[in-house]
Amino acid sequence: MKNLVSVIIPTWNREETLIKAIQSVQNQTHKDLEILVCDDGSTDNTKKLVSRIISKDSRVKWIAGKHSGRPAIPRNNGLKNSRGNWIAFLDSDDKWDKNKLTKQLNYAKKNNCEAICTNAERILDNQNTGSYLSIFQKKRFTIFDLIKSNHVICSSVLVKKQLIIEAGQFPEEEKFTAIEDYVLWLRVATTTDFSFINENLVDYSDEPQKSIRSVRDSNGIHPVLINNIFWQIRNFNSRSIWILIKLIIQLIK
Repeated sequence: MKNLVSVIIPTWNREETLIKAIQSVQNQTHKDLEILVCDDGSTDNTKKLVSRIISKDSRVKWIAGKHSGRPAIPRNNGLKNSRGNWIAFLDSDDKWDKNKLTKQLNYAKKNNCEAICTNAERILDNQNTGSYLSIFQKKRFTIFDLIKSNHVICSSVLVKKQLIIEAGQFPEEEKFTAIEDYVLWLRVATTTDFSFINENLVDYSDEPQKSIRSVRDSNGIHPVLINNIFWQIRNFNSRSIWILIKLIIQLIK
């Protein structure tokens, strides 16, 4: 159980990409894992296809849900049903390098860290671009780095479950749709830095029709920063005063 990784894959009508995402987790060199496919009310053949996989691999589990249109809800459903000490997230149109979890767990053990993310390769029109999604060069993200911009790629994250629970999980309010991960990472970063492995261990689908990006752009980061101001006030600690100052400065820029 110590190194059991619960992999949470939220999905909605992604039958054409979901299977490859699941297979990339099944093929991990780290085998002590469970795969939670968290449905958001799919109406295509998603459930039927996943059922076939479940019949052959008991590590895969189907978590049913009603359609919400908010990724936070199926992700939180996955958290409620997870058994692992570690949590990883994978979007249903992304894929992992087979050594991703092994590299992250080894890094965590060597460096005594509880939140690790990696770089990713941008996939456009189903073609590898060879380009890194993040241009960040440091070995860790502090909350002060994240206040400026969300450098954390959700499909790359491996984090201790307890940190997510303490941070209140993903916010499910509609106003945070497509930026709910940013809200959570800021809260987690209040407690610990994110270690960063600057390797492309994720194939990140960046298709033009991926509406989540346009929603993220239109929502902006101000609601996230304001939310974190109130979070810091409610959960005040020795770092909060400096974090609050940085948040306010970023808001008035």
